Amino acid sequence: MVCLSRRVLDRANDLLSRAGISRLRALFADDRGSVLVMFAAISPILLGVAGLAVEASYWQLHQRAMQNAADSAAIAAGMEGGANYVAVAKAVAAQYGFVNGNGNVKVTVGNPASATGCTSNCYSVSISDQVPLLLSAVVGYQGTSTVGSNPTTSVQAGAVATQTAGASFCLLALATSGKAGITSNGAPKADMQGCNVMSNTSATCNGHNLNATFGEAHGTDNGCGNTQISNVPAVADPYAGLAANIPADSCGGSYPQEPAKKKDPALPAANKWSGSYTTLPSVKVVCGDQQLTGNTTINNTVLVIENGQLDTNGYTLSGSGLTVVFSGSNGYQHVPSGGGTFDIAAPTSGAWKGFAIYQDPKLTTNVDISYAGNSPTWNLSGLVYLPHANATISGAVNKSSHGQSCFVLVVDNITINGTGSIFANDNQCQSAGLAQPQSAGAGKLVN
Repeated sequence: MVCLSRRVLDRANDLLSRAGISRLRALFADDRGSVLVMFAAISPILLGVAGLAVEASYWQLHQRAMQNAADSAAIAAGMEGGANYVAVAKAVAAQYGFVNGNGNVKVTVGNPASATGCTSNCYSVSISDQVPLLLSAVVGYQGTSTVGSNPTTSVQAGAVATQTAGASFCLLALATSGKAGITSNGAPKADMQGCNVMSNTSATCNGHNLNATFGEAHGTDNGCGNTQISNVPAVADPYAGLAANIPADSCGGSYPQEPAKKKDPALPAANKWSGSYTTLPSVKVVCGDQQLTGNTTINNTVLVIENGQLDTNGYTLSGSGLTVVFSGSNGYQHVPSGGGTFDIAAPTSGAWKGFAIYQDPKLTTNVDISYAGNSPTWNLSGLVYLPHANATISGAVNKSSHGQSCFVLVVDNITINGTGSIFANDNQCQSAGLAQPQSAGAGKLVN
């Protein structure tokens, strides 16, 4: 502590007493104010140390954000796995705020033959930034580099990912209409049992994540899947080409329809089904609406319905090795209807193996499905392909009584409501003959 001399204090006291200013005398005699002198001397050092601590914390947070960006960008590059991997990785890094060439940010993406922890299909991402110094320069820290004449410190992050086999999906929303692919509104009964779901636009699950292992979206995945992944490459329709196996329309322009009015003619007997059909050809083309008039069994047949719906009419259509195909033109209904049950197991071999229901992809209207569990009830093993359908699921989808535990749904877009229960399970899809839709590849961090 700095002290004033006794002689100076005595002289000051004398002057102050003459003036009668006792408060000033007491204040002048107090030597505690000298701390201010010491603080003034060391304050630059304290300020510099505090500044260095604050800046070091910022550098650490900045580096952590860069690492998250590098990890995600490397995974995205591995998932893309094609000619656009550089653009995809840089776009993902930009979503985290690290735009290559913006300020001092550099994002470098590579596809080396090998890297640490990776021997093939390697994708590397490195991100660097030069952060200007602020208060830390007060204590003499000059950083690690300069930009112009200004000292900066270099912050870096890097990641390596490899490409693995693409993910398979039990639910694929093609979203060619541009609508949100997957929407779920409080669906605690929906249990994808280890399956993955994919939307070619966005996916939003409110209140329940469908219990899908992975929820992926070309846009933003918000709540779908135990692990949610956004901004992945869209999945191309893998099944549109199967329409080439639909035989030519042989109906001659005649497509009987169920009577909408009392005066309308009734369906002909050929459009009404009941009993067991064991001698049908491997591909059977029927014309117009088809209606069950009793419980019906059709095995080992591809039933092609030209310009008509399939009305279960309160009965059960049971089929092993059965595929129901809807084809024709857009002026007719191309959907299952009625209050009965579909108990269908798809064929396990042949051109239509794995397919239970198939809507011709050229059909774009009168294809929507609103399924409440009884219109008809779906007990299905195989794939339901509705590429342009707006599907609403509010009831239970179960496996066929004579099929494998495998269900896959391909739609334009789907809404699953609170009572919607999808048993979807891909454990037995391979043995059921079904090749599930897959992403081009998945990225997996290795370093």
